[in-house]
Amino acid sequence: MDRTRPLTLLLAGVLAAGGLVSLTPAAQAADSELARNGGFESGLDGWTCTAGSGAVVSSPVHGGTKALQATPVGNDQARCSQTVTVKPNSAYTLSGWVRGSYVYLGASGTGTSDVSTWTQSAPDWQKLTTGFTTGASTTSVTLYTHGWYGTGAYLADDFSLLGPGGDPVQTPATPTGLAAGSPASTSIPLTWPAVSGATSYKVYRGGAAAVTVTGTSYTATGLAPSTSYTFQVSAVNSAGESAKSTAVTATTTSGGGGNPGGGLPAHALVGYLHASFANGSGYTRMADVPESWDVINLAFGEPTSVTSGDIRFSLCPAAECPNVESVADFKAAIKAKQAAGKKVLISIGGQNGQVQLSTTAARDAFVSSVSKIIDEYGLDGLDIDFEGHSLSLQTGDTDFRNPTSPVIVNLISAVKSLKATYGSGFVLTMAPETFFVQLGYQFYGSGQWGGQDPRAGAYLPVIHALRDDLTLLHVQDYNSGPIMGLDNQYHSMGGADFHIAMTDMLLTGFPVAGNTDRVFPALRPDQVAIGLPASTQAGNGHTTPSEVNKALDCLTKRTNCGTYQTHGTWPALRGLMTWSINWDRFNGGEFSRNFDAYNWS
Repeated sequence: MDRTRPLTLLLAGVLAAGGLVSLTPAAQAADSELARNGGFESGLDGWTCTAGSGAVVSSPVHGGTKALQATPVGNDQARCSQTVTVKPNSAYTLSGWVRGSYVYLGASGTGTSDVSTWTQSAPDWQKLTTGFTTGASTTSVTLYTHGWYGTGAYLADDFSLLGPGGDPVQTPATPTGLAAGSPASTSIPLTWPAVSGATSYKVYRGGAAAVTVTGTSYTATGLAPSTSYTFQVSAVNSAGESAKSTAVTATTTSGGGGNPGGGLPAHALVGYLHASFANGSGYTRMADVPESWDVINLAFGEPTSVTSGDIRFSLCPAAECPNVESVADFKAAIKAKQAAGKKVLISIGGQNGQVQLSTTAARDAFVSSVSKIIDEYGLDGLDIDFEGHSLSLQTGDTDFRNPTSPVIVNLISAVKSLKATYGSGFVLTMAPETFFVQLGYQFYGSGQWGGQDPRAGAYLPVIHALRDDLTLLHVQDYNSGPIMGLDNQYHSMGGADFHIAMTDMLLTGFPVAGNTDRVFPALRPDQVAIGLPASTQAGNGHTTPSEVNKALDCLTKRTNCGTYQTHGTWPALRGLMTWSINWDRFNGGEFSRNFDAYNWS
């Protein structure tokens, strides 16, 4: 899609086209070549490309034997960059040869005015040139090139940055003063003083690198309760990495996490029961739900209006469901299921139940009305099945760790209130679509340039804020378009590969929108189940039992993995979720029978 380009880029293109590039600072006799591996003869050494978009090719090239080829995908511009050491108050000339449609060249972090130039069309190699003067305290700048949305691959070669070289960068000192704050049941906060000259910090857990951050704090999440963990931190810049700090050890608490709302079997089967409506699958009474189902989600509690927050639930009308039981029999059947060790939850939302808690009044109404439903029917907890336009991110809400959009903030607050009311036995599950979770690996909200769907990745801040209270996350691996996995390849629903790739992302963690400073931490395997349709009638993306078993084999035993290689093996994966119990009965119980027969050992 063609988008309006920033005015500064357009002006840069006009100036270049008009022959006014002489406005850029001229290189001096003492200037040095500062770009590292500008001809890509050493592959991508020194360069970083977003979302794995860059590769080195041997033809066509401008000079030497290699050139960069980078491919924009979706809303990713295929940006490749490197950071260079410079001197303050100095003039620099940046140039490079490019080929393709809409190719950009620029420098950021100059300390004065960042610069860029571009070409709309370069069917053959074309030289782009710009220049800048560094600020009074600038010691490094970032050089970059990128393409544009919706265009094909571009080529770049023979980059050059001419100007006085900066003072040699020294490896930063070893951090001191690493401290652990008050641990929770599944998380431990860490802080440390800043180190002069450091551009990032690497956090180690148990001697293994866990994450790289740019600030001086980090909260380790996804930990086990009542467990000791040892952490160290090192300081990093372009010269290298310091030694690790003195280790600090902290122990997670025992309550409030680990397995929130526990009591589930090691491997559980979750299903939705069409309790408030009928469709082609027929109505199933609560008492007739087969014993296979460990968690029964009542579908659905819906709002009186999209923004009211006032949730209502009632049994399917007799005119629509002739075999519906009485409310008294329904409640008695719930108690019988619970006595047998099953969990029964109210599921809020669904395809038709849009819920937008855009005000504190809606938030409070949500808490009050959901509590009434839970109390009236004696339920074990809540399933959040917000779909459609229920959750979206406002422009400028770019950090999943600190959301600002009211519909996100109010939902988190409402669920925390419910958790506080009902205590540690409260079962909390979520059933987002892949668009709201795994798509966040590529896109988050409206994006850097705007124009993206603001719903992209919008569940991530909710999951992250509630991870210590979360019993199960079962993303809907159906009714989904192709989604990019951690192998930077697109995966499509319907086979084992899709479920393996999507689940691996949840159990490994991933940088949100490709930002390695904002990594969505891995969930515990006992918090994750795979969501699938029970039959071909239940939803797009039905997966045959043999393919379901392949996915489970790969994730829990690392066998039958096919082409996708996981980042771990998780025998404690909780299980499967399906839409729905009704459709499974309609299909002869194929889904539940296959789950019951699967050998987890």
